[in-house]
Amino acid sequence: MATKPAIPKGTRDFSPEEMAKRNYIFNTISNVFRLFGFQQIETPAMENLSTLMGKYGEEGDKLLFKILNSGDFLSGISPEDITSGNTNKLAAMLCEKGLRYDLTVPFARFVVMHRNEISFPFKRYQLQPVWRADRPQKGRYREFYQCDADVVGSDSLLNEVELLQLMDEVYHRFGIRVSIKLNNRKILSGIAEIIGEHDKIVDITVAIDKLDKIGLENVNEELRSKGIPDSAIAKLQPIILLQGSNREKLAVLRNELSLSETGLKGVEELEYILDKLETSPLRSELVIDLTLARGLNYYTGAIVEVKAIDVQIGSITGGGRYDNLTGVFGMPGVSGVGISFGADRIFDVLNQLDLYPEDSLQTTQIMFVNFGEKEEAVCLKHISALRAAGIRAEIYPENAKMKKQMGYADAKKIGYVGIVGETEIEAGKINLKNMSTGEQKLLTLNEIIDLIK
Repeated sequence: MATKPAIPKGTRDFSPEEMAKRNYIFNTISNVFRLFGFQQIETPAMENLSTLMGKYGEEGDKLLFKILNSGDFLSGISPEDITSGNTNKLAAMLCEKGLRYDLTVPFARFVVMHRNEISFPFKRYQLQPVWRADRPQKGRYREFYQCDADVVGSDSLLNEVELLQLMDEVYHRFGIRVSIKLNNRKILSGIAEIIGEHDKIVDITVAIDKLDKIGLENVNEELRSKGIPDSAIAKLQPIILLQGSNREKLAVLRNELSLSETGLKGVEELEYILDKLETSPLRSELVIDLTLARGLNYYTGAIVEVKAIDVQIGSITGGGRYDNLTGVFGMPGVSGVGISFGADRIFDVLNQLDLYPEDSLQTTQIMFVNFGEKEEAVCLKHISALRAAGIRAEIYPENAKMKKQMGYADAKKIGYVGIVGETEIEAGKINLKNMSTGEQKLLTLNEIIDLIK
C-alpha cells in the first residue's frame, strides 16, 4: 500500500492563486526597497554551521536546522561519542552545515567576503526563505520567507529614519494598519546598569521581551529564575511599564538614566529619530515601547517591531542596529542597521483582512475558445498581438465541448472569453464575452486591447 503523501509540519504548499498573492507581496516590498535605493543580492540556503552558531543566543542556536555531512557521516565517530550524551559536540562532528536561520548573519558574512567589491555604505535587500526548528503554531512556520533591507558601512541615524519611512510606505501600499514599536538596546543596557545587574542584560532583555505573551508576573518569575534579586526587579517595574507620549517617556528615561552614559546615549538616539520624523511624519502609529527587547544578541542600538492593529498575530516586521556583527567574521568597525518583513505573516494578515487588489491574482485576462484548426490559426494571430500589447492571453488547447472550455475559463477566474467562428472571421472581429456580467460584444482586436488595458 502506497504511503499517503505529506509535507513536514511547519511547511506549506501554495496554489497558483496563493502564489499570485505572495508575488503581490514580494513585488510590493521589492518596489519600495528599490524606491529607497536598495540593491538585491542572494546567499545560499545553507551556510557553514560555524557561520551561524553563537549569533542568535542560546535559544536561537537550538532552533538551527543542521545538515548531516555527506557520505559516511559516522566516519570517525566512536561509540563513546554517540553514547556520551553531549549532543552539541556530537552535532558538531556530524554536521558541518546548517540551513540559514535568518538573512542578516549570511549578509554579514557576504559583506566580509566581498568587501573589496562593495561600495560603502552598502544598501542591500534580499527575499529568500529561512528555516527554524520551532514548534509550529498559528502564524509560526518552520520554513518561511523573509524580505530584508540592510545598510552597512554608515553610523548615521538617518538610516534608521529611512527604514521607518520604508516600513510605513510598504504597509500604506498594503492598506494594513500597523503599530511600529521602537526602542534602543542602549536604553536596555542602561536600565540593567542602574538596577545593578549589568552582567544580566541578556537575561533581562529575553525576559521582558515576553511581556505581551506571558504577562508581568511570569516575566518577574523568569527574572528571579535567572538569579536577579527582588530589589532589582522592583526597580525595573516602573520603567518597563512606562506610560505617556513618546516625548514624555523619553523625558522620564532621561531622568531615570541620568547616571548611565550608555542609557542616555540611547535616549539621545531616539530623540534624534523623532526629531527627523517631525518633518516627514509617518502615517502609521509610532510607539516607544521599553518592553521591546528582541532577544537576538547582535542588536546594539535602535530596535524596531511592527504589529498589525486589526489582526491577532505576532510581529510582522522587525529589525535594528547591529554595530559589531561583521566583527565576528574578521571585519571589525562596520556598522549596520536592517529590517526584515515576515512575508508569510503578511500573507496571513492580507488574507484575513481581504486586502488584495482585484488585479493582484494576475491570471489570464482573455481566453480564446478553440473551435478547430482554421479558427485556431486566427486566434493564435490575435493572441500574439494581445501579448505584444501586454495582455495576458491564451487559447484552450483542444477542440473540446463549449461547456468544458467555458468551465476552464471560469475556474481560472479569466475575465474575458474570445469567440472566433466563421461569422467572426468573415467580419474580421471577435465576439468578446465578459465572464462577470455575461455580456457579449462584437469588437475589433484594437477595441479589445483598449477595453482590457
